[in-house]
Amino acid sequence: MSSFDHSINLVWLSSTTPPPKWVLGYIYTCQNNLLGISEVLETSLASSQAGAWLFWDPTLGMPIIADLPYLLSEPADLWHAGLKLGLGGQPPLMDYILPTWMLNRDPDPNIKATSWRISLRACLVRGDILSKLGGPDTNFETLDGSSMELGYRYISNGVFPRHVPSLIGSKIQPPHVVIPLQDQLRFLQAGFDQRWLMWACLRSLLRGETRLAQLLRAMKTVQKLVSPRKYPPYKRPHPSTKLTAPQARVSVLIPTLRRYPYLRVLLDQLRKQTHPPFEILVIDQTPAEMRDHDLVIDFSDLPLRYFTLDQAGQCSARNFGLKQARGEFILLIDDDDEVSPDLIVQHLATLHALKINVSNGVAHEVGAGPLPGNFKWMRVSSVFPANNTMIRKSILEKPGLFDLAYDHGQRADHDLGMRLFLSGELMVLNPDIAVLHHHAPMGGLREHKARVKTYAASRQQLFNFNLPTIYDLYLAKRYFSPEQTSERIWISLLGTLSIRGSWWKRIIKVLIGFLCLPLNLWRIHQRSKIADAMLVSYPQIPPFPENQAT
Repeated sequence: MSSFDHSINLVWLSSTTPPPKWVLGYIYTCQNNLLGISEVLETSLASSQAGAWLFWDPTLGMPIIADLPYLLSEPADLWHAGLKLGLGGQPPLMDYILPTWMLNRDPDPNIKATSWRISLRACLVRGDILSKLGGPDTNFETLDGSSMELGYRYISNGVFPRHVPSLIGSKIQPPHVVIPLQDQLRFLQAGFDQRWLMWACLRSLLRGETRLAQLLRAMKTVQKLVSPRKYPPYKRPHPSTKLTAPQARVSVLIPTLRRYPYLRVLLDQLRKQTHPPFEILVIDQTPAEMRDHDLVIDFSDLPLRYFTLDQAGQCSARNFGLKQARGEFILLIDDDDEVSPDLIVQHLATLHALKINVSNGVAHEVGAGPLPGNFKWMRVSSVFPANNTMIRKSILEKPGLFDLAYDHGQRADHDLGMRLFLSGELMVLNPDIAVLHHHAPMGGLREHKARVKTYAASRQQLFNFNLPTIYDLYLAKRYFSPEQTSERIWISLLGTLSIRGSWWKRIIKVLIGFLCLPLNLWRIHQRSKIADAMLVSYPQIPPFPENQAT
């Protein structure tokens, strides 16, 4: 049981401008800088029971007090106006490490959306978050630099931050923000391994963004600073499946292509769901002469709606199913998934408890090893797995359906996830909602020869290189700058030199990687040209149908 109350403390960032009349909690005044804020938190946070803290710069006008309790009722942990205050794209060195990360792409600053680029000049944060994950790091030169680190630390550890443009007045002109090089290096030091810090420095030098003498001075200063403190992930309560609305209608959407043995296992498991599906839409693209004509009969006890398409394509199949679906919620899964009896109820519980519209689960891949560390706690999602995701159907009105550019290639789900994220949806990854994904050796995207060499395989095999595909490059060119796309390519080339194993195996991989570098560069160049050509004809995104049967 939380010990925090419903009060809101105000940290007034001025020692000269008088604060407003404040009835929601205590008022703390301080200088409008990092040291001032840190002193307030150091002396008052530990003894405070306030449910939230508002950090406010009076040059932005007066905060709208009536809006604050409303924000605290929303499914988030922190609200800010960082994008409206000029922090979009900051810090620049981030683009050398995570250039095409979904959450590195800023949404429109005029809409409410997920963003970790917070500004402590206008920021409302729950007291529980400050207590468990700390306040700003005082080893920064600027408040903006420290705010960037704080936002990235929070979102990486499971906090839900939301950019709210209405937090400040619409007439506020965004300032021109420059994060000092020293602060950028401290940011990377706090959030990434030393090797990534070195890589970012190298790329910055090669691109002429920094000078060697300047970089060495800043690096020398940063290396003398106290090592950044590491925080454990924020643990929020697991959604209770007992609170799920029993009348919620869920349409399960399964495209399939030459995978009947796997599909039959999945359908049998859907029989055992603790929250029965309202309907199961199977979109069968198997050639007519190879279809399983007993499928519908053998599963006649299920609310099965069986459709066939003569032209195979993952996006066209899913779009067809989405147009046919009559449920309030859509569960997207693959035909070679295995699911637990509580899959549907866990997704519904997450949507209900967090008051969100998109619930992403995880997929344990057969033979792929354990999931990465940041897939072990609930957090803002930077993925959109079409083999384990539930959405409220109506939200597709904003982004539309799947882009047909990916009909025979991978990344279709990530593209739709990008559009949902940019439209303002809060997408949450819940690692407790898991499926077992078989990567069936036949059918699916393998019919289109679209299966790619995976990251895991490239780190285990000497002659396996995980290069960006045509669809990776198309997606990057759609949503990110040419410079960010270029950095994505350089990082993939760096990965061709990496392998897990003994020291001699690593040396051999480096030698092979360098020898194959010209060929890999040529491959990427050819794929990039195809991706450029695709941008002429695509995107082709069907709109969400306005009139659907219910």
